[in-house]
Amino acid sequence: MTKTQLTWAVIIVAALLVGVVGCNGRTANGGEHSSSRHDAQADAGGDKYNGTKGGVDMGDKIVKTDDEWRALLTAEQYRVTRQGGTEPPFSGRFNEFKGAGTFVCVCCRNELFESDTKYDSGSGWPSFWAPVSEEDIKKISDTSHGMIRVEVRCARCDAHLGHVFEDGPRPTGLRYCINSAALDFVGEAQKKQDE
Repeated sequence: MTKTQLTWAVIIVAALLVGVVGCNGRTANGGEHSSSRHDAQADAGGDKYNGTKGGVDMGDKIVKTDDEWRALLTAEQYRVTRQGGTEPPFSGRFNEFKGAGTFVCVCCRNELFESDTKYDSGSGWPSFWAPVSEEDIKKISDTSHGMIRVEVRCARCDAHLGHVFEDGPRPTGLRYCINSAALDFVGEAQKKQDE
C-alpha cells in the first residue's frame, strides 16, 4: 500500500468512526447551502472585486466584530469561516465547478486561488495545488480530532478556509482542501470589467 493510499484509508476510517468528517477535520453540522452576498461583501473590501493579488499588505487587514460578520455572511459561511466549521463532502457549490477565473475569500474578497490550479482530488471539496500567493494565506498547526494537520486561513481577514495536505499533484505536491462556503468566484470577464 502506498503512502497516499494509507493516508486515504486512515481518513475514511476516521470519517466512519466520527461521522461525517471533512478534509477540514470538523464534524459537519449541515446548515444552509453556501451562497454569496456580493453587495455586502463588496462593502467589506471597498468595491465589487477588490482582489489583492500579489500578497496582503498589513494595512489591508480586515477586522470586524462577531455581529458584523454575522450580518455580512450566510449562516453556513459564518459557521465555516468564523467558527472553523466544514461543509459536508460533495455538497459545496465549487466542488465540481470548472469556470475560468479567480476564487476569492467570501469574507473580504482577497484573491486566494486561480482556477487553473484547481483539480479533482476526489475528496469532495474544491482542491487546489497552489494559492495565488503564499502571502495571501496563512498556515496554522491544527491538532484537533487526534490528527496533526495544517489549517489554511485568509491572511487578510483570518477566515478559516480549510487545510493543506502533502498528497497533491505536481508541481507543488500540495492539496489545498478548501470549503466552498469560504469562497466566492470572479470570472475572467467580470474581473476585467471591474479593473
